[in-house]
Amino acid sequence: MHVSTDLIKIYEKLGSIARDALNYALSIVEPGVPILELCGKIEDRIRQGGAKPAFPANIGINNVAAHYTATVGDSSVIPKGSIVKIDIGAHIDGYIVDTAITVSFNPMYNQLIKAAAKALEAAQLSMKPGVTMSMVGAQIERAIRSFGFKPIENLSGHLIRRYELHAGKSIPNYDNGDRQRILEGEVYAVEPFSTNGAGYVDDSPQVTIYRLMKNPKPKDPHYDVLAYVASEIGPLPFTPRWLVPRFGDAVVSVVDKLYNKGYVYGYPVLVEHGKGLVAQVEDTFIITRDGAIPVVNVLSLLK
Repeated sequence: MHVSTDLIKIYEKLGSIARDALNYALSIVEPGVPILELCGKIEDRIRQGGAKPAFPANIGINNVAAHYTATVGDSSVIPKGSIVKIDIGAHIDGYIVDTAITVSFNPMYNQLIKAAAKALEAAQLSMKPGVTMSMVGAQIERAIRSFGFKPIENLSGHLIRRYELHAGKSIPNYDNGDRQRILEGEVYAVEPFSTNGAGYVDDSPQVTIYRLMKNPKPKDPHYDVLAYVASEIGPLPFTPRWLVPRFGDAVVSVVDKLYNKGYVYGYPVLVEHGKGLVAQVEDTFIITRDGAIPVVNVLSLLK
């Protein structure tokens, strides 16, 4: 499947917006900054660039690997001496870019970030049409282990399609034996996670990010909220924060009820099983005949 020139133009614009948002995030993140403020500013930066957030800005501190975004009234701040993952998504008309970078406020953790970055570089070099998922995973694992760390085995990169963040195929962070092949024209988010912990994550009880499960019907409970999410956000992940301007703070308990009744899906905050620190570096790649083209070029932000 050939990648059309129009699609490449959309991804070039998305890549530029996402790169700018990450760069901006790096310029404002520091110990003491409220996470609520950080998320809001990053998401606004994506909107100002001409895209929409494809999901709420994820801020993963220390052993939190993924799926934490600021909650309504969140009073937490970036801790001193922490390692912080900033994972963002941007979309235009459902075409999605997913990217992440890690910043450390303790020089001891710099190698953990380098391990994830080297793994992303190794993945990029190995991704060509016909290559199996596990072959890419093996390169990721080899790079991370060469630094003395472990990959997180139950997190993976993913095929992206229009309005579909996780579109079926997965790029593992280790050789998991998956013999499915990468095809020309596909778009993948690749996200190596390195850790000094156990090498896998657990679901925590906390949920801060949700996704609509089905198109709402007028007889559904809280139809006004569901219909608003369907029209303004669609099938992509959202946070109750985005609904407060329209429905007020009470919408938090409404979303919780809708989650408990199965109208929305909840993404549990993911924490490293051994309480290990976690680094993540992620880019989105378009697969061409000659290899993988990075859309954001996140590695250059780490130089």
